[in-house]
Amino acid sequence: MLPDDIPVPVRPHHGMCLAYFQGSGYSKGFTGHMQEMLDFFETNVRVKLTVAADEICSACPNNRNGVCRDAGRVEKFDREVLERCGLSENEEMNFRDFAHMVQEKILSPGRRGEICGGCQWEDICSRKKSRWED
Repeated sequence: MLPDDIPVPVRPHHGMCLAYFQGSGYSKGFTGHMQEMLDFFETNVRVKLTVAADEICSACPNNRNGVCRDAGRVEKFDREVLERCGLSENEEMNFRDFAHMVQEKILSPGRRGEICGGCQWEDICSRKKSRWED
């Protein structure tokens, strides 16, 4: 984990993934790490939006030396989230503010599928309520 005064890098599309995370993942190690990161982010740490591997990616089996095996696809997801939320790469904010923007601009209006509807986790996200929904 990073010191308290350093914002934690987070991929913008992970703002959607975390909203629906229920303990499923690419591997047991990845799933455990994802839960740890969700718990950590929900303490309202400062985050820095990055279109590159973040701390969640560190435990992903698709991470090849800091680059996602599906880099082009997930970069597209990240850039769509940034655009729809009116945010910029490298922008820093509190995680709750970021999660609220993702909820308000993408999830509540039902726009998630337009960004990542072809993702292998679509079945989970399409059936589950966002944890940040009011």
